[in-house]
Order: sequence, then C-alpha cells, then structure tokens
Amino acid sequence: MSWLDLALYLLIYSFLGWCTEVLYYAVTQRQFRNRGFLTLPFLLSYGVSFDLMMLTLPALAGRYWLQFLLTMAIVSVVESFSEHLNRWLGPNVHWGGERPRILAGSWKGLISSGLVSAGFYVTYLVSHPLLLGVMTLVPALLKTTLVCILALLIAADFVGVLYTLRTGGVQAYERREASSSEGRIAGRLTANLWRRLQKAYPGIREMTPEEQGVYTFARGVCLDKLVWVFLSSALLGDIIETFWCGLVNGQWMSRSSVLYGPFSFVWGLGAVVLTVTLQRLAERDSFFAFAAGFFIGGTYEYMCSVFTELVFGTVFWDYSHMPLNIGGRTNVLFCFFWGVLAVFWIKGIYPRMSRLIEGFPALAGKIMTWVVVALMVCNGLLTCAAMLRYNTRAVRPQPANSFEEFIDRQYGDGFMEHRWPNMIVTT
Repeated sequence: MSWLDLALYLLIYSFLGWCTEVLYYAVTQRQFRNRGFLTLPFLLSYGVSFDLMMLTLPALAGRYWLQFLLTMAIVSVVESFSEHLNRWLGPNVHWGGERPRILAGSWKGLISSGLVSAGFYVTYLVSHPLLLGVMTLVPALLKTTLVCILALLIAADFVGVLYTLRTGGVQAYERREASSSEGRIAGRLTANLWRRLQKAYPGIREMTPEEQGVYTFARGVCLDKLVWVFLSSALLGDIIETFWCGLVNGQWMSRSSVLYGPFSFVWGLGAVVLTVTLQRLAERDSFFAFAAGFFIGGTYEYMCSVFTELVFGTVFWDYSHMPLNIGGRTNVLFCFFWGVLAVFWIKGIYPRMSRLIEGFPALAGKIMTWVVVALMVCNGLLTCAAMLRYNTRAVRPQPANSFEEFIDRQYGDGFMEHRWPNMIVTT
C-alpha cells in the first residue's frame, strides 16, 4: 500500500467518521453538530485510526479476537492523542463535551470504548474490502489531484482554527471591530469559527487571566515536557536494555535506535504514549492503569515492529520462539511487563519527572528544548537514510549520487552491523 493510498483512505474515513458523528447527534439530540476540530467535514482521528488498522491488522488474519483488541487499543490511543492535541493547540481554552472511553478509568468508559471499537472493526471487515475494490478503478492521477487539493484546503482550515484559538473568542473580536476598522473580515470569520467550536464542544470557553496564572515552563502535558520525557526515557531505556542483554544474555551490544548517542526511540516514544494516554488514570484504581498499559503497550510494541519492517525492511526483535507470542512481534509476558510499567510510570515516575522538568528556567528551558529537537531530528533523518541505503546496497552496490557516496563511506555494512547486531533484513 503506497503513501498515496494511505492519504486517500485517511481522507475517506475522516469524511465517513464525520458523517457518522453528525448522524449520531442528529438522532440523539435532534440537532446538527460538527464535532470536528476543522470546519471542513473531516474527523481526522477516524482516518488515522483506519490507516493504522490497515497497516497492522492483516498480519493477524484469522485471529479475530486479537484484531479486535488491537483495534480497541488503536482507537483509544488515537482519540486520547486527539483530545490532548486540542489542548496543545488551544492552551488558554477550556474544552468541553468529552465522551467516556476506556482511558477515563471507568467501567462505563470501557463499555463505550468496546462498542465504538466494534463499529470500527466491523467496518474494516465488511466495508473496507468493497472500498478497496472501488479504489482500484480510480485513476492514479485523479487520486493524486484529489489528495493534493484536499490537503491544501485542510491546511488552510487548520491555520484558521489555530488562529482563532490563539487570539481569543467572540468578545475579543467584537471589541476589535468596535475600536478599529481594520481586520473586520478576518474578525467575522474567526468569530464564526469560535461559535462553531462552541456548538461542537459544549462548555468550551476562554480561560480567565487568573486561571492562566503565571507562566511555568512545560506546564501540564505540553510539547516541551514531552520532548524531555522522550529524551530522558530514550536514554534510560537504552541503558536498561544494554545491561539486560549483557547480564542476562551475555551479549553487550548497542541498543540505540540512532547513529549517534545512546537513545532508544522505542522507549522514548513509549513513555510519550503512556504519558498522553494514561493521564486520566493517575488518580484511579491501579487496575485500570495496568489494563490500559497491558493492551496499549503490547499494541505499541507490535506496531513499532510493523513500522520498521514496512518502512526500512528490517526486524529488530523476534519473539517467535517464546510462548504466547503474537506474530513474533510481542507476547503476553511482555504485555504484562507493559502493564506493570504503566502503573509505576503514571503513579510514581512521571509525576516526579514532571515536577523536575517544570523547575527548569523558562527561557533557558525553551532554548534547550528546541536545540534538542533540532539535533534529534537530524540524527533521526540521518539514521533513516543510512538504514535505507544499507538495505539497497545488496541489490545496488554503486551509489547513485554524492549523498549515497557519503552514506557508504561513513556508514558501511560493517558499521551498521556493529551498531545493530540483531537487525535482520527482510526480503
């Protein structure tokens, strides 16, 4: 499945998800409500969920219960990230109208999440094969044109909503219009956007200056904090895995995910996923945190394995020799470890780490954060290029350009195999 296909299905299922929610509120509340963050008729969380399902569920063909549990974890995590993204984009806004899910830490939320996930899974089993057949009849040029046009419209829509959230509500625009003749058209457009958001999210309002309080670096679950959670967890994860392999298996090897530095991106991203998805469970019974960690952690490990195989053609771990393994990508024992880790993380480790990060000086913390982001992005992109070239060298030894010459010279087969001795190249 190409990137163009994934983009097209994301748009299709985002639109179908929007139609589903509009129909739901029309039947239950007898009113039209655009539940999307965007003004356009797209709920991107639906599209992202279906894309992830299309990439991961085929490997579990015939194992319907596992496919359903994987769907449930994907839908819950994507929805949790979507809600947190709303808060990040509107940091001075109170959001409302949230629905119970499994990550709310209640049995009602568990049942609600199961029903919603069942709807996703049935759609995948019944409707998706028909849609695949229809898409084979659509010319590639038409697909590309449609995706590009809609992507530009969504980008413009996103910028408008973001500007609305960052510059105030209806009252702010009315005051500006009364005091100045400039920007009246923009003011009316953004005021209309704010009114739509008020209908979409009952209870949404601007925070008062008292509620916003004094600026604190990385307050709450924000991008700045998640950068440092990722970095510290990636470093700690690499150290733990290195000593585990050395002491238990007698093999001292690099467990880093990148060319430079002892950083395991799997651990770092895993910490970010647990932080975002388990926030509501911090004050709940430990059972809910364990159950969420069990399913979400196992799903995350499974999807990381699928991602590296699909994108880089490599496998970094294989549990096929272990009992109760799931496609060799994870197993029940490690899912249990994920559940235990989730409890310790959300109730003990993360709160202390959060207070430590928020103690950074505001200006220095912001500068350091973006320096770290720039360095890790460059490190990650260079690592991707080295891995892709490592896979193609076997069939095309001669470099095609000066950049590939640099990669071959700096990161030859010997370097790559020493850096990742467990890496297996798939056919």
